[in-house]
Amino acid sequence: MHERNIVSCKEGVSMNHNVLDYAKEQESVCIQNDMISDDLFNELGVNRGLRDAQGKGVLTGLTNISRITAFKMIDGVKTPCDGELWYRGYTIQTLVKDVLAEGYGFEKTAYLLLFGEMPNAEQLEKFSKIIGESRTLPTNFTRDVIMKAPSKDIMNTMTRSILTLASYDEDINSQDISTSLGQCIQLISLFPLLAVYAYHAYNHYENNESMYIHKPNPELTTAENLLMMLRPDKSYTEIEAKVLDVVLMLHMEHGGGNNSTFTTRVVTSSGSDTYSTVAAAMSSLKGSKHGGANIKVVEMMQDIRENVKNKKDKAEIRAYINKILDKEVFDKKGLVYGVGHAVYSISDPRERILKGYVEQLAVAKNREDDLLLYQNVAEQAIELIMEKRHIYKGVSTNIDFYSGFVYELLGIPYELYTAMFAIGRIVGWSAHRIEELVGAGKIIRPAYMSVMEEKECLEWYGIK
Repeated sequence: MHERNIVSCKEGVSMNHNVLDYAKEQESVCIQNDMISDDLFNELGVNRGLRDAQGKGVLTGLTNISRITAFKMIDGVKTPCDGELWYRGYTIQTLVKDVLAEGYGFEKTAYLLLFGEMPNAEQLEKFSKIIGESRTLPTNFTRDVIMKAPSKDIMNTMTRSILTLASYDEDINSQDISTSLGQCIQLISLFPLLAVYAYHAYNHYENNESMYIHKPNPELTTAENLLMMLRPDKSYTEIEAKVLDVVLMLHMEHGGGNNSTFTTRVVTSSGSDTYSTVAAAMSSLKGSKHGGANIKVVEMMQDIRENVKNKKDKAEIRAYINKILDKEVFDKKGLVYGVGHAVYSISDPRERILKGYVEQLAVAKNREDDLLLYQNVAEQAIELIMEKRHIYKGVSTNIDFYSGFVYELLGIPYELYTAMFAIGRIVGWSAHRIEELVGAGKIIRPAYMSVMEEKECLEWYGIK
């Protein structure tokens, strides 16, 4: 009975065909009246996408949480440099190296980002205990919310769950720092459950597979719980958990200017609640130009596997990538996904760290040939992009290039790729929400210049 109710619920929400047909008829009207040329943006000095012609972001705020460095001034000249990512004054390389030497890094790095300082042993133990004990959903929430209307789009399912959790919170509209901080910590704790349970529900009701709902173990780390809850037999190796832990650390934060974090700041500045703010950030992250990019990398690599006969032949790989750039094959967008970044030039520090762990994991999984293909694609793509495109800065692979491969090696389902990004990034969103609340500044409201043509009302009736 329960399964039939779920199916009937889904059948009742598909778009009305008449509405869709009408929208298709009107599409050209929208395009005609909403199109604004790039030339006009340039002529009026408006930075499209809040980035100038050189790709530098328009300054919209200040933050003490993280920093990204892609250029340095050398003898008065802005010069590309190896990318740097800093969390609360520490380089990401230092954090990964030092934190992981002591065990796992997710909880310790989360504490650092939220509170602005590195925890001592006692503080870390207490924080980790709070995180572990908070991994408890309301009674029947899994059945009544997550298992209702399951979807392949795990990010949408998670967002629905986040908004539903708000109805269980009596302090939802409180703007107190302590209340918002508590709500953020609770969501950080629950994100692994929301993601994994959403996948299991989808896999059962849509793919007719067995469903496993393993309860989290408060004694395990976030990375260990993720793998344990995801797998039918709950088993995982230490290297698998370590690599996933690193991935989550690398995804936690990336400056205030990335799309989902900026969304967090914008919605927070309006006075909205924590759940609505995080739901808005989720909606941003799921976009293919943001958190969904690693899925495009995996799709692209699969396309290359299917169309390149000799996976070790650099010349053949180069020729096919050239066709991708010329919009002849794959999705015909002319993009090599995972190569290039809006900010970094010579290198993405996250990619450099992840690449080392990818190599270890690929060897452990006997996937060296696939690793070689990724490396050859990266090498040829960088060279071709530099040759064919006008690049004002260097080109390098970014974290998305390898993160999808890592998830594949870990046996993480394709549908969970972007959700894994969210499980890490919820920490950064939380830190930025708290910083915005502490600052309690003005509502973020940028200006748009109107280029609208004024018309007479008589034109409605065809009177000239």
